[in-house]
Amino acid sequence: MMPGPDYSARRAAFRKLHESGCFVIPNPWDAGSARYLQRIGFKALATTSAGFAFSLGLTDAAVPRDAMLRNIAGIVAAVDLPVNADFESGYAREPEGVAANVRLCVDTGVAGLSIEDATGDPANPLFELPFAVERIRAARAAIDASASGVLLTARAECYLVNHPDPFRESLRRLHAYAQAGADVLYAPGLIERGDIQTFVAELNPKPVNLLMSRNTGLTVADLAELGVRRISVGSSLSRAAWTAFMRAAETIAKEGNFSGFDGLAAYAEINEFFRR
Repeated sequence: MMPGPDYSARRAAFRKLHESGCFVIPNPWDAGSARYLQRIGFKALATTSAGFAFSLGLTDAAVPRDAMLRNIAGIVAAVDLPVNADFESGYAREPEGVAANVRLCVDTGVAGLSIEDATGDPANPLFELPFAVERIRAARAAIDASASGVLLTARAECYLVNHPDPFRESLRRLHAYAQAGADVLYAPGLIERGDIQTFVAELNPKPVNLLMSRNTGLTVADLAELGVRRISVGSSLSRAAWTAFMRAAETIAKEGNFSGFDGLAAYAEINEFFRR
């Protein structure tokens, strides 16, 4: 059997990006969008579970594990960049299941992956902290056993599940996840300048990932000044594509004209890009 590709250089480059400065890690949803993001100069990419789900006509968190692994592997294969996998809640409840699935994700060639603490149960939306910590420890152990150097991001989903005190609870959880072995810390939904600054200071020296899913007026330079190490955009690029599609289609259906096609990239431009 021929050996698989060696992803060590990508993983080393990804780790280096987290050592200093600030970088944007945009989120493609398929191979084509990944290739374009590489073309315009981004240094690393991250998958989006929601963006991929929408492309299948599904809601976020409704894509089965194996389909998500195929999407992740396809994006890894499409580019020469480090790729971080949005691996949702690890596609298992118990730590042993999380560990087994993390091993499968590492095998796709990713340079990093994230595990979140959301249960998917509206009545109890977050795993109890001691159990959530066990899950992060299991992911850490699986990565260490692989000797891959894959970076582990731990996500506190407090803002996204409308926790009554998301700021304090996110900090409490992320401190615990750092102790459990997470390399990068992430609380999607954190958006206020002062809160971001406090998070970065409180969680130092661990790098903090910030989600920018709408225009708040903060720039990459602003976030770098606040000490943010990594900026992702979640499903936002996918939603930007959906927005243009929806508006153009609705203009045809409701107004009977094709003004939604104004300003489109030419067929030849896109076709030639993929020919290379």
